[in-house]
Amino acid sequence: MTTMIPTLAAALSAQGYTDLTPVQVAVTDAALADQDLLVSAQTGSGKTVGFGLAIGPTILPEDGMFGPAGRPLALVIAPTRELALQVKRELQWLYAGTGATLASCVGGMDFRDERRSLERGAQIVVATPGRLRDHIMRSTIDLSDIKAVILDEADEMLDLGFREDLEFILDQAPPSRRTLMFSATVPAAIAKLAQSYQKDAVRVASTSKESQHSDIEYRALTVANHDIDAAIINVLRFYDAPNAIVFANTRAMVTRLTTRLANRGFATVALSGELSQTERTHALQAMRDGRARVCVATDVAARGIDLPNLELVIHAELPTNAETLLHRSGRTGRAGRKGISAMIVPAKMKRRAQNLLTWGKLQATWALPPTADEVTAKDEERLLNDQVWSESFTDSEQDFATRLLAQHAPEKIAAAYLRLYAGKQSAPEELSDYKDGPAAPDREKDRPMRDHKSFGPSRWFRVDVGREGKAEARWLLPMICKAGGITKTEIGAIRIQPNETFVEISEPAVAGFLAAIGPDMVLENQAKLSALDSAPQIGERGPRATKRDYDSPKPKRHAPRDQDAPPPSAQADVAPIQPIPGAADDDQARKPRHKPGQKPERRDHGDALVPYGAKPAYKGKSDKPPYKGKSDDKPAWKGKSDSKPPYKGKSDDKPAYKGKADGKPAYKGKSDDKPAWKGKSDSKPDGKPAWKGKSDDKKPGGFARPGKPSFAKPGDKPRPSATDTSKRFTPPGGAAKPRKPAGKGGAGAPKRGKP
Repeated sequence: MTTMIPTLAAALSAQGYTDLTPVQVAVTDAALADQDLLVSAQTGSGKTVGFGLAIGPTILPEDGMFGPAGRPLALVIAPTRELALQVKRELQWLYAGTGATLASCVGGMDFRDERRSLERGAQIVVATPGRLRDHIMRSTIDLSDIKAVILDEADEMLDLGFREDLEFILDQAPPSRRTLMFSATVPAAIAKLAQSYQKDAVRVASTSKESQHSDIEYRALTVANHDIDAAIINVLRFYDAPNAIVFANTRAMVTRLTTRLANRGFATVALSGELSQTERTHALQAMRDGRARVCVATDVAARGIDLPNLELVIHAELPTNAETLLHRSGRTGRAGRKGISAMIVPAKMKRRAQNLLTWGKLQATWALPPTADEVTAKDEERLLNDQVWSESFTDSEQDFATRLLAQHAPEKIAAAYLRLYAGKQSAPEELSDYKDGPAAPDREKDRPMRDHKSFGPSRWFRVDVGREGKAEARWLLPMICKAGGITKTEIGAIRIQPNETFVEISEPAVAGFLAAIGPDMVLENQAKLSALDSAPQIGERGPRATKRDYDSPKPKRHAPRDQDAPPPSAQADVAPIQPIPGAADDDQARKPRHKPGQKPERRDHGDALVPYGAKPAYKGKSDKPPYKGKSDDKPAWKGKSDSKPPYKGKSDDKPAYKGKADGKPAYKGKSDDKPAWKGKSDSKPDGKPAWKGKSDDKKPGGFARPGKPSFAKPGDKPRPSATDTSKRFTPPGGAAKPRKPAGKGGAGAPKRGKP
């Protein structure tokens, strides 16, 4: 540390650092002081302190002290909020002696507070990609003085879809900056990004992948599928770690496990993406303060989270890939500390767990979860080795102990203390026996049939329902077990035939089975059961078709067969071969009905054979009278028959429509012989005056119908009529009121016509 900046060296000493980790030594090499770096290092190797030391000579003056804060000099970008805030905490104690001011730009926090912090000035800014881009676009941060940019967990940022944000941010930074990229792995996308935004970057690999996680003990615990929660509880109780993380794959699983563990007395917090940033920060702070000891989290906590006393990681659900397994387990065993990574492996997930360990090049110890007795024994061991026995006691405590001994025997006092000690913790869970059978042998591609173990002495029974009756083993098996009072282990083979089913039952269980069935031998669905004297004669099923069978050419649909034998599907109801009409001899008469591959002759009504080329007559055109509507003997349809006169409206013999006939006067309203409309006529042809309501002979105002007297009286005012368009319509009740002109606050009607 003698060549290091004095203020940074003093901070490391105050924090208890005596030696640097390999990655910290590599990035602080004096030969790389001005170089861009592409660093690949395992999780938990001290990368945060490493890049904090690496950028020191770039941003600090020679005396190692910052002046007044202004525009930022260094920019650190992290993929998640928790990691960004953790990086800020690490850099705060590292740069505490330099007078540095740090600011954060993290999604989920108050944007206005972050803007005010940037306005006051900061030498180092720690941010997440999305929020930092927002600040740049709103001009609340100025990157013109940036000297160093650090991309922490760069591979994770690309996996989360931050590539466009990173490219936008790097384009805004000065070209003369120094760029340091830290990543657990260096895939092709990271190499391409480094090539585009770094200048002659130096590749730094602190450790090889094969030697990573040497401080972590991996354990694969096989459990029954229904004992997963119980196994998690026993693992937490057995190791009794100061801090532990239980990883799940979904938010729903996190919620369920948090509730379950809290109900069992564990101080538990949850950490998932559905929580607000404040809730997530409080959860991690509770773990650091000791108020909580178990954190149930999704993979949002798998990267970068560093808890000081985290000694146990439990995978309640297996991760999707080996890389996630490494990052989850990397939360423990950090900076030289030891840790345990326990994988809960149900029976159905054993092969997947083996693959994850193989892909991650990890060695795990396969075992069963701790039992209740093992947890109790571990509690007793911790009690005997507790530090309380080596401590000194006060006088008041000694006096009270003397009083206890005076009233109770020492054995009783010790038993009471043991009960109080055990009552502070959750009781362990009882686990069911897990029987791990031998692995299934690899299937041989050329093996014709599967090998079955012998079922032992047995008897066969027949059920009078088969495939045509929708018989299936999935409902036959429980029905037979329930009716006969046996289990599925006492039932051997079930052979379903078209109209019947044969069931094999173990000989020792037959007596009880028959007694439970009863003398009627009827099952619950009214199916009849009968005993067989011997095994049924069932044809060999043959080997199961493989993928190669489907690739081979398919056989012909109609295979040649014996000429004298009828088709197999028609053995029961085939008619004897009839002589073909016109056949010369017996041999010709017994020729096959069709050639191989040719369709057979069809039978029409009766037994006469119809050659394949001849199409049988349609039933509607047979000797039976034809359809009545098309018969020659029956007259055609009445509407179209020649013997029937045409439609009356168009017939020559019938006069035309009355309204248009020459012999009948035209329509009264339009006839030339008749005066125009009564309402406008001076006189009616029949001598009656025109409509009184509009007639000049009658006083206006009356209303009269033709043939009825008017209701008007002498001296009455003219009665308005809506049909009279000769003058303005006056509604009944008087003249219309003048309209209120449209004005402010009113809704006057629009004016009509010209003003």
